Amino acid sequence: MPNLQDSSKTPAPRSELPDAQGRFGRFGGRFVPETLMPAIHELEAAYAAAKVDPTFQAELDQLLQDYVGRQTPLYEAKRLSAHYGGARIFLKREDLAHTGSHKINNALGQALLARRMGKMRIVAETGAGQHGVATATACALLGMECVVCMGEVDIERQALNVTRMKLLGASVKPVSCGARTLKDAVSDAMRYWVTNLADTHYIIGSVVGPHPYPAMARDFQAVIGRETRAQIVEKTGKLPDVLLACVGGGSNAMGMFHPFIDEPGVRKIGVEAGGLGLDSGKHSACLGAGHDGVLHGALIRLLQDAWGQVLEAHSIAAGLDYPGTGPEHCHFQAAGLAEYASVTDQEALEAFKLLSRLEGIIPALESSHALAHLKHVAPRMPQDSIIVVCLSGRGDKDGSQTAALIEE
Repeated sequence: MPNLQDSSKTPAPRSELPDAQGRFGRFGGRFVPETLMPAIHELEAAYAAAKVDPTFQAELDQLLQDYVGRQTPLYEAKRLSAHYGGARIFLKREDLAHTGSHKINNALGQALLARRMGKMRIVAETGAGQHGVATATACALLGMECVVCMGEVDIERQALNVTRMKLLGASVKPVSCGARTLKDAVSDAMRYWVTNLADTHYIIGSVVGPHPYPAMARDFQAVIGRETRAQIVEKTGKLPDVLLACVGGGSNAMGMFHPFIDEPGVRKIGVEAGGLGLDSGKHSACLGAGHDGVLHGALIRLLQDAWGQVLEAHSIAAGLDYPGTGPEHCHFQAAGLAEYASVTDQEALEAFKLLSRLEGIIPALESSHALAHLKHVAPRMPQDSIIVVCLSGRGDKDGSQTAALIEE
């Protein structure tokens, strides 16, 4: 195991992160068993080569345009803006990407990389089902075998996405250990990967896990921020004042934030799941209430007890129900490069209803956390200022959970 003390070294310039050891400041790294290191090194070398290969990037760009439907729209939510009476609010419509969320950007990129490595079987984890559906879709497109690990609790609350994965030809592997949610699905997918390294690639769905996963997922998701930057300048003639995105593992937020990393005048706010409140102990606010520790191969901020045992996370949004946050977000917080807040389940539900009724857009419960934080930001800003919210996914998957709200 790497020495935790190594993490105190002076961090590399942010434009060069992660460093050669996969560190973002003191966070990140490769805390994995020796049996996994050859596969990690193989993946790192394959991604480094693909990243600078014009043929790989051209195929990915073509599929993002013609198959995924990029670029996704940047929509000005005028009724929502009027409701808050402050800044102009724009929504980056990742919910309109093929499969209904930003997850397809990363899943498609990693599936192409796996095919390039000669690994035609894919294992993935999923919480809300969006990453599972995206991975199953990419595998169907490329003729690959797909196994998706999913906690039994999430299988029940995201039944629609389970059906979609099976229709796409994936095998959904129920996970019955632990809290039977996202953390346990990640652990099970890693176990599956370790026992099938020769012909299997693990597509991690967020900016978490051992190096090179956090950087690789960030790079595939950075298309969100690049498009946002060009679109908002075209529509308004200037950069946004605030970027807002929900944070569980943190892939949609990192994808939006990263192309603005050298713009200190653009506030970047990640919104975690406050669950029943930070004092309740039932939440997923790892940056707000977590501590340094190692989970799933990286040093990150995570929820732990006094003895260092990982605590169960809680969120109404299955995709945010994870006790850790990606290492680059941890570094952003420590270095003051981004701000992080949290909202409760109830606040997210209220935002879910508000956007549905004001704009005719039903957001995912994950995205609803970012929307809920608008009430703390938008009214205090001048009317010529600009907020862009990453609408990371659509909310039809959450229909069974929100049925009572719809009937009100």
